Amino acid sequence: MNRIRIQIYEIQSPEEAEAMIRLGVDHVGSVLLVEEYWKNPTLHKTVDAVRRLGAKSSLIPLFHRKESIARALDYYRPDIVHFCDMLEESESGKRLQYRRCELQVWIRDRFPEVKIMRSIPIPPAGAAAPDPVFAAARRFEGVSDFFLTDTLMPSADGGAAAAQPVRGYVGITGKTCDWATARELVCRSSIPVILAGGISPENVAAGIDAVRPAGVDSCTCTNAVGADGNPIRFHKDPARVRRLVEAARQAEKRLQAQR
Repeated sequence: MNRIRIQIYEIQSPEEAEAMIRLGVDHVGSVLLVEEYWKNPTLHKTVDAVRRLGAKSSLIPLFHRKESIARALDYYRPDIVHFCDMLEESESGKRLQYRRCELQVWIRDRFPEVKIMRSIPIPPAGAAAPDPVFAAARRFEGVSDFFLTDTLMPSADGGAAAAQPVRGYVGITGKTCDWATARELVCRSSIPVILAGGISPENVAAGIDAVRPAGVDSCTCTNAVGADGNPIRFHKDPARVRRLVEAARQAEKRLQAQR
């Protein structure tokens, strides 16, 4: 068994990136929130700090125009570009997926040194059949270097895009996806699969045991918590990150001993 990659989002400053790497984080994830403000010198320093310290940087652009993505990749030069938009199985959704595949082919041709991570939305356990998950994975497998499972929040009225914390994208729910479907994706996939969706210090070992992923990803459940009891975006709790890293490494050792 290879070393389990530990990925932490949303890291937006060089100081916090350095703190995460000192705690044993392998992939440091950052987010470009607005297309118009794609050029952020602080975020540039964050990616530089990750590179200098020998970890891998992952960058999510919350926009889709290829010219804007190319400008961002030219400027930041991350190790990984991560796409986390929704993948619906309606006819219009399938057409959109093919355009996203074409975008990833274009990025590979222009930035061959940048790996591509693609989020595969998985509903919570019992919420929906897993077939659309595997259909989307088949479309993107040949044009991606990593898959990342993340939790797709169900919608009673069918408006799934509006049901997500960030409209049209999956992630930052703090809820776990169906681990049985995630495990099946790991078994079917020819590329590494990162387990995300509600991953915390308390459940990361169980997630590794159940899914056997190539890595784990945490955002909401390793954030600091405000006075109102809610997670604070873009601000990590180092103690929780440390506990998550320790629990993941212990689970990794158990699995290695079983081989």
